[in-house]
Amino acid sequence: MFNLEVQRIILFGALGLVLVIIWQSWTEFQQRPQPPLTAQPETTQRAAGGANGAGAVATGAEAEDIPAPPPQSLATVTETPGAAEFAATTDTASGRDLIHITTDLIHARIDPHGGDLVEVKLLQHPVHVEQPEQPFTLLHRDSAGLFVAQNGLIGLHREYPNHRVRYAVAQRQYDLGARAQMEVVLDWRAPDGVAYQKVFRFQRDTYRIEIDFRVDNQSRQPWVGFAYGQLQQTETQQNNAMGWLGQLPSFQGAAIYTADEKYDKISYEDMRETNLDVTTETGWVAMMQHYFLAAWLPVGADHYQFFSAVGGTPSAPQYRIGYKTAAPVRIAPGAQGVLNTALFVGPKEQHRLRQQPAEGLLLTVDYGWLTPIADPLFWLLDKIHGVVQNWGWSIVLLTLLIKAIFYPLSATSYKSMAKMKKLQPRLKTLKERYGDDKPKFQQEMMKLYKSEKVNPAGGCLPILVQIPVFIALYWTLLESVELRQADFMLWIKDLSIPDPYFVLPLIMGASMLAQHFLNPAPVDPLQKKIMLAMPIVFTVFFLWFPAGLVLYWVVNNLLSIAQQYYITRKYQAG
Repeated sequence: MFNLEVQRIILFGALGLVLVIIWQSWTEFQQRPQPPLTAQPETTQRAAGGANGAGAVATGAEAEDIPAPPPQSLATVTETPGAAEFAATTDTASGRDLIHITTDLIHARIDPHGGDLVEVKLLQHPVHVEQPEQPFTLLHRDSAGLFVAQNGLIGLHREYPNHRVRYAVAQRQYDLGARAQMEVVLDWRAPDGVAYQKVFRFQRDTYRIEIDFRVDNQSRQPWVGFAYGQLQQTETQQNNAMGWLGQLPSFQGAAIYTADEKYDKISYEDMRETNLDVTTETGWVAMMQHYFLAAWLPVGADHYQFFSAVGGTPSAPQYRIGYKTAAPVRIAPGAQGVLNTALFVGPKEQHRLRQQPAEGLLLTVDYGWLTPIADPLFWLLDKIHGVVQNWGWSIVLLTLLIKAIFYPLSATSYKSMAKMKKLQPRLKTLKERYGDDKPKFQQEMMKLYKSEKVNPAGGCLPILVQIPVFIALYWTLLESVELRQADFMLWIKDLSIPDPYFVLPLIMGASMLAQHFLNPAPVDPLQKKIMLAMPIVFTVFFLWFPAGLVLYWVVNNLLSIAQQYYITRKYQAG
């Protein structure tokens, strides 16, 4: 049977569980130390020819980063592979040579050497709320590291436009302006006479970039080839926005989606241990950050091979994840053909992810095991925002709705607490009467509960039911890029970072303290001290929590105080 001490233990355990889960969430994805990589042997490989057929030479210190054609069992071709293996070259275009593209959402740069997308700045997502003129850079190639999108064609016994050839370009500046879409065309001609065009298609109001390879087979032999796309990234430290509490619990690494296994995250450590080799009918590959991702969304083929590899040097490893088509495309002499793919590079805004014809892409907004609860919470939060146009007030109204839904449970809990509080004088008398005779004290206390029809567990079990909802809302507020740099009011200019003046955490601590005095006091002095310390402990932790989450807890506490005060007064008056 339950007694008052058991009730307190359950309550304390519930609060402790929330605290532990949050703490683990903050520290779960901290940067792990990188084991040393085995240096590659010194070898010399041939690089792909440039526009004039000139080649380049690279040493083994440079990673081979162009995938080989699929094996014969998948390719169903008779030629033997081997000629399409190329080594990386350090030859890169200067800033003057890069192609600059501006749309309504992004500013991008393409390197004619390889046709790589080497920079993408998100114009609607500043680096910091205090620097609205400086857009966040998602893809980059600079001294801080590497994160680029590469793709090309591979095949057998001929030279193909992989991401090491040098394309010819007609112009260096492109601006979408008022147009709905525009094309950026890169040309390359192989020594065997086959002409290629790599075409980037940028469209208004989307982070999706469509890329076509147009093949004009002017040779005398059938053209046979495969398409590939890959993301190459160095591992970088996350920005530590949580001070001494640790890193944000955001996953940084790769992710894939396949028809069989569905959504699967692949950490840097996993990529160091094992190279990915998966065949699938459909799916996508991605590199993820907290609020942003780049994902290849291959289209137009029946099967794909997903692969990963780690290159670079032991001190600066480079991680690659990508895909290649598993069946060859054949183009007869004198004919033309097109190989298609698409790249999503931008924020994990849920309405944009839903627009992509890629199953499971929305799962990159990772709510963990509470996704079935978190998804409806965000949907409701988004609908409220559509009306009030302020994410802070949306959190306030969502909290009101959640409290309304759980009102019957809360009423039961507060009614039980009111009964317990009414029994406090009699419990104190029993404590004084029986002193240190705990078995007798427990026996008499249970008799009192039974005679007064009080369930000691009635005050804590409803709270336990609400804990999954709270944790799900915690992840909803933490993982939603929509709340990044979202203004609330007054000094709260960004709901995704801590309150700069700690006002909300202090209000939250004061509200917890008020709840403490509304609840029945523990009979045991030690438990009383522990429960009194809880508001202080939570306040310290919440000093570094995102303002949006603290706002939810403040509103929830204030509503709980109002409910408890009303129900207690009503019970006492009755």
